[in-house]
Amino acid sequence: MSASESSAGRNFVWLLFVLMFLAHQDFWWWDDSSLILGFLPVGLAYHALFSMACAGLGWLAIKKAWPSELEAFAEENEPVPDKD
Repeated sequence: MSASESSAGRNFVWLLFVLMFLAHQDFWWWDDSSLILGFLPVGLAYHALFSMACAGLGWLAIKKAWPSELEAFAEENEPVPDKD
């Protein structure tokens, strides 16, 4: 991955992070007493989906924004096991 792709990926992940942070403040569901599937409060259902979206954002951050230079540094300094 080139430096420009990595930078664009990092910027995209940061943008999604800020949007997720704002979406977490779900004041629009506070007074809604409706149920999803007849038993799940809408605010709880929202947070369940929000948690899955956060997991997806974490995966995306690892794939697009993880610093590859750290991986290269770690791999070049790994000790080689002895063949005794």
